[in-house]
Amino acid sequence: MKVLVSDNLGEDGIRMFQDASNIDVDVKTGLAPEALKAIIADYDALVIRSATKVTEELLQAATRLKVVGRAGIGLDNVDIPAATQRGVVVMNTPTGNVVTTAEHAIAMMLALTRNIPTGTASLRDGRWEKKKLQGREIFNKVLGVIGFGKIGAIVADRARGLKMNVVIHDPFVTPEQIQKAGFTPVDLDTLYQQADYISVHVPKLKNTLGMINADAFGKMKDGVMIINCARGGIVAENDLYDALVSGKVAGAALDVFETEPPVESPLVAHERVICTPHLGASTREAQTNVAVAVARQIIDFLTAGTVANAVNMPSVTGEALEKIGPYLTLAERMGCLQAQLVQGPIKEVVVEFHGDFKDLDLSPVSTAVLKGILTPVVKDDVNFVNAQVMAQQRGIKVTETSSAESDYYVNQFTVRAITTEMTSVVSGTIFGKKDPRIVKIDKFRLEMIPHGHMALIQNIDKPGSIGEIGTTLGKHKINIGRMQVGQEEEGDRNIIFLTTDTPIPEAVVDEMRQLALVKTVTPLEF
Repeated sequence: MKVLVSDNLGEDGIRMFQDASNIDVDVKTGLAPEALKAIIADYDALVIRSATKVTEELLQAATRLKVVGRAGIGLDNVDIPAATQRGVVVMNTPTGNVVTTAEHAIAMMLALTRNIPTGTASLRDGRWEKKKLQGREIFNKVLGVIGFGKIGAIVADRARGLKMNVVIHDPFVTPEQIQKAGFTPVDLDTLYQQADYISVHVPKLKNTLGMINADAFGKMKDGVMIINCARGGIVAENDLYDALVSGKVAGAALDVFETEPPVESPLVAHERVICTPHLGASTREAQTNVAVAVARQIIDFLTAGTVANAVNMPSVTGEALEKIGPYLTLAERMGCLQAQLVQGPIKEVVVEFHGDFKDLDLSPVSTAVLKGILTPVVKDDVNFVNAQVMAQQRGIKVTETSSAESDYYVNQFTVRAITTEMTSVVSGTIFGKKDPRIVKIDKFRLEMIPHGHMALIQNIDKPGSIGEIGTTLGKHKINIGRMQVGQEEEGDRNIIFLTTDTPIPEAVVDEMRQLALVKTVTPLEF
């Protein structure tokens, strides 16, 4: 078996590959995309960090490739659907650098508060600016933590040790779970109003991009300080600059930027901004941890077939995977749909199997549902190995039931998501041998293909309603690739699923919501 390491990897990981029997390792970093494409066909495994781009084109050339291992968490540089289509396992190491990143956020907060970088620079420049660089205490101040995942939870714990008052906002974690950890759950506006410091710890998603913007700054305390060691783009940089200039924000500590390196960002030169070049995971310990973890995972996979921390398939035998594979795809998309439909933190997920599943072990299907529900929330952190644990950490109760009876199909299953505000029900089945279909949403029956850019529209079932929707999209040159309509079992509404070639812009969504016969419009992504 041959392993290619295409990005910098800790020496401990390299030695593990060198010492493993029946494995040959080549370290070739800094390759141009065409150079990597020219040699990738010789390798069974590829080890990357953030520099290598694993594109569909590269995967087509990787005829022997069985596994891609990311030494770290983020997988924005890997085309996971293309890898899955080709049967390539994609693994990451989600826990190797969480402590390091959390500690960096705390260090940035302290350095910002006491003007340490500016003080160092002024002394080196021959100035003694003791009065100008007066800081503040963090004792008894309020830290608002946005995102209570692994890193956010560690930041909150460390801040508690510094005698700060910590408030938490995470719409996907139940308030009971946050209280159980010893912190105060709050809504986002309350966090903005109370916090002296705000530290961001959410993944970069459609709904988190630019979430800390001018509107958010307007709700914050005067003199607030902002720390972002999560992902560039979550804090809108132009709005942050304006808030610094106006004095609303007293200072900002940034480890990540919208564009990296931030060669044209005025924030880097601002006197009340401290910044580091994406160092959150850059400690000797973290680099050793992720290198050892990814090497162990790939060696175990190549030599024993063991799957660990895979983001695109569960830990099952190849024979079992062939039988339940279509159900895993369907289950993950049903979970993803539920995550986009529900309002409020999910308290319970009930997976109900109906029909003849030929004595299959269906536990991976339930796990796939949870992975689909959690991925839009935590993105790269969740996989088939840890989905159950992450659901438990978020206070989500998981129940699985089965029945030999099925009303409409030979076999189907239903995902019932119960939140603090509502209950959402989605049912699905497999058409033919492998084609996933959503066949019921709440009281609406339909046959929906869960794939691509979509919009869910509820409208009054009267002539002209669908025509108005099509006319609105056509006016904005948005092509409808597919349309499926379902009727309410008892009532006067339709449910429409549109698949479009491109995402529908928010302004167009708002225009559709104003149509007389349209009740709701919900954009969806699969």
